[in-house]
Amino acid sequence: MQYTKLGGTGITVSRFALGAMSMGVLGNTDHDDCVRIVHAALDAGINLIDTADVYSGGEAETIVGQALAGRRDDVVLSSKCFWPMGADPNRRGGSRRWIVHAVEESLARLGTDRLDVYYLHKPDPGTDLEESLGALSDLVHQGKVISVGISTFPGSWITETQWVAQRAGLVRPQVEQPPYSIFSRGIERDVLPTCERFGMGSLVWGPLDSGWLTGKYRADVPALPDGSRAARWTRTAVQFDPTRAPVQRKLELVEALSALADAAGCSLTHLALAFCLEHPGVSSVILGPRTMEQLVDLLGAADLRLDPATLDAIDTLAPPGLDLDPEYAQGWTPPWLTDASLRRRSR
Repeated sequence: MQYTKLGGTGITVSRFALGAMSMGVLGNTDHDDCVRIVHAALDAGINLIDTADVYSGGEAETIVGQALAGRRDDVVLSSKCFWPMGADPNRRGGSRRWIVHAVEESLARLGTDRLDVYYLHKPDPGTDLEESLGALSDLVHQGKVISVGISTFPGSWITETQWVAQRAGLVRPQVEQPPYSIFSRGIERDVLPTCERFGMGSLVWGPLDSGWLTGKYRADVPALPDGSRAARWTRTAVQFDPTRAPVQRKLELVEALSALADAAGCSLTHLALAFCLEHPGVSSVILGPRTMEQLVDLLGAADLRLDPATLDAIDTLAPPGLDLDPEYAQGWTPPWLTDASLRRRSR
């Protein structure tokens, strides 16, 4: 396993991180098996574990807490808040009121007294950034949080967090967590360069593009594979609808990239993971295995480096800065694009 610094935090992290989104009702409901997956990841050299309160409604945090009993000090542990955690409209978002409650609930589920990184899971246009960053700064001063992070913030908002923190004398975010893959390269345009400019680490998620870059979805296999995310998460099945032009393009590229991986002497999955680590702005890549078999396969890419010719070929197939399916690539869609009332003058 390779290691690097997480931006300017001074924290050393493994180049692969273990994500817990597939632990619990959203994926693997066998808690003992999930604990074994965590232990196997740690034994393989992974020292960064990422979760969030919303993953399986808190169940994932509980599982991670069980797995880290007696091993907490060996792990760089992160969690997030933003998404609704109940019907109460105040149990969500980036308000000070919710942040100070959410972190206590996460700490209790995880069985720890501090988080190494605590993220705002999404931008919250309804809350002043100074309000959110002020609450997070207080948590740092109280010792409940070591470093502050943000997730899926656009480049302009990342810049604003830095300016607001500097102006108000607050702890500034030092880590960003954006989506990144061969099929979702939009962050190369401004997010990664902005993070590099401010000395921020980048912990990227979705390197396999919801399973597309495993090769399990093929043009000659019309049925969705049993157990795949596409088959389990019916609400996102449109991302795999073969009648959509972006899906048709992905099906074409899976074949071309598979041939490229063969020529490079690796699997498509390993090619996709190694690609993400080649960007100098990427600190670590989140792996999200649901099974032990998946974890073992993913770990096989830990020492893989792609040669310049292979990287050039990837650039030709999936150009830099391009999201092949923009509607499902960015991780956060500004509400003014989905709510017509926010872009039309009132009458």
